[in-house]
Amino acid sequence: MTTYDFTLKFAVPGDLGTEALESRLFEAGCDDALIGVGLKGRLALDFSREAVSAQQAITSAMADVKRAIPEARLIEVGPDLVGVTDIAELLDFTRQNMRKLLQTHLATFPLPLHAGRASLWHLAEVLDWFQTHQLRKIDDALHEVAQTSMQANVARESRRVPAEHIRHFDDVLVS
Repeated sequence: MTTYDFTLKFAVPGDLGTEALESRLFEAGCDDALIGVGLKGRLALDFSREAVSAQQAITSAMADVKRAIPEARLIEVGPDLVGVTDIAELLDFTRQNMRKLLQTHLATFPLPLHAGRASLWHLAEVLDWFQTHQLRKIDDALHEVAQTSMQANVARESRRVPAEHIRHFDDVLVS
């Protein structure tokens, strides 16, 4: 068994009090999570869960939350979307060194999910790149969690687009 660290963010009914949320989550098996309820109607859970795989850890935690709060709607699984600063912190670079590394490897570095003033990448793709280029030793559990988080988020987002619309773009999208 491996311990996997990840975050689940949900939209929850705004009328649930903090004590009620904590009690329901604990009873449903989320005793391995730190609970954050900073914004009304939002819930963030930082899990440290033992499992045989990241997928099992994350899906079992999601099921526990749904059992505790059936109305909960998943917003995001993390770690997934990261910017330059996040990547630098995770891999023990300075932000400036990370930007320089990115600029010198533009041709091979993963394409961002969003390119802009604050560009965003899927962490799993960035970790794959670092592993391929042998620039940093990547923690296996982090890599596995990042891959599973990306898959969960992409699966959640893909449900928002009808299948026939996806097929229209398949022919013109470049990998």
